[in-house]
Amino acid sequence: MSAPTEHVRRNRELWDRQAVDYEEPGRQAWALDEPWWGTWHVPESTLNVLPDVSGQDVVELGCGTAYVSAWLARRGARVVGIDNSSVQLANARRFQHEFGLEFPLIHANAEEMPLAGESFDLAITEYGACLWCDPYRWIPEAARLLRPGGRLIFLSNSTLVLLCTPDTEAEGPAQERLLRDQFGMHRFEWPDSPGVEAFQAAGAKARVARGGWHPVGSPRRGRGGSDDRRAPQRRHQRPQGARPSGTSDAPDLAGTVH
Repeated sequence: MSAPTEHVRRNRELWDRQAVDYEEPGRQAWALDEPWWGTWHVPESTLNVLPDVSGQDVVELGCGTAYVSAWLARRGARVVGIDNSSVQLANARRFQHEFGLEFPLIHANAEEMPLAGESFDLAITEYGACLWCDPYRWIPEAARLLRPGGRLIFLSNSTLVLLCTPDTEAEGPAQERLLRDQFGMHRFEWPDSPGVEAFQAAGAKARVARGGWHPVGSPRRGRGGSDDRRAPQRRHQRPQGARPSGTSDAPDLAGTVH
């Protein structure tokens, strides 16, 4: 494994510090009888985000406290959780012991994972790799891990929310007007956060997964993102997931709905 890149290192340091704030919410999510998704905690029975995972091999990319992995394990999946923060994983292991449910947890960066190719039927990321990793790195890496016909499900901030979110939290929540360009969004560094986030619309992620789109142009700074490297930290804005569809030899992607 190569040494962590600049954005991977910064995000690892950020989440090692912030893990304490997500410990109790993680415990509450572990205790749920039914998964919920998004800002409004819409139940899985309403959205049907998850396919039948019984007997399937599943990897969670950026698992944090691993409550999504726990939900999947209870549904019969063989789960592996990956996270960039050792402190988040320490909390996840504590919850495994507390709730009597164990599965492998690996401290690694979702852009470069120590796992064999074509080992999983499903890869899932809920505000994990899809928000904190470079899409031109984590999506091909997820595709490498998936077997033919495998699925990739991702849940992240919606495009419209990101276009309308001010640069700092002090300026308030998303507004009723556009504040940045949609095209070229990639890497965001918010003035009030030391972390580095990444964002692309669902269609852009699909093109990356199929190898049909690559970053172009020079970095742009200011309110917009950049084609080179830039991203946002509004993790509390939790859009609803969308139901996956169909299968093919390429990874099947489920996008985001807000």
